[in-house]
Amino acid sequence: MSRTTETGAAGSTAVEAAVEAFRAGDPVCIHDADDREGETDLLYPASGVTPEAVSRLRNDAGGLLFVAFSDAVAAAFDLPYLHDVIDHPAADFDDVGYDARPSFSLTVNHRDTYTGITDADRSRTIRALADAAADPDGTDFASEFRSPGHVHVLRAAPDLLAEREGHTELGIALAAAAGREPAVAGCEMLDDETGGALSPEDARTYAETHDIPYVEGRTLIEHLG
Repeated sequence: MSRTTETGAAGSTAVEAAVEAFRAGDPVCIHDADDREGETDLLYPASGVTPEAVSRLRNDAGGLLFVAFSDAVAAAFDLPYLHDVIDHPAADFDDVGYDARPSFSLTVNHRDTYTGITDADRSRTIRALADAAADPDGTDFASEFRSPGHVHVLRAAPDLLAEREGHTELGIALAAAAGREPAVAGCEMLDDETGGALSPEDARTYAETHDIPYVEGRTLIEHLG
């Protein structure tokens, strides 16, 4: 268990604040665990990602910008786990130390974008992915998106937190608790001085400074898993 896990009333309050923020379309900081990746991700419900939010993700977080789908949504669009479809020795991931498998699927741009990399273009793609997740039966994925692109799509584990405790699953579980579409955008928070993961203490300070809820992954699992 992470040494920074909230307990008791503090844990319940942290989860309630995170759920309310997601319900309002606002961001949340989630630290997975000291004995897992040991990273804090800045996460948004995907439909709440404006160009300004993309700017915050790349400037204040600095890691890889992604959108996580629930397994059911990814399956509806026939989005594979990328390691299952890459026919190359580099797709061997047995040396990943923090998890059993990666959750990467395709990279995409919305077809109405130009290069796909600008804040406006990535916001357009991310919000369209949120719309698709909200209505998979009414979306022709290939007509809406092209691949490869500049937004990484991740596929959550079928049994969510009972199967995997990554930011992909934590974000989707939080979205479900908030009544949001099963699509979450996010980015890992990096330390500008060390180049490594931002410490939980510094991530919590960032969250408090910007009035963003901060919650430990273990706390979310205890309340939402």
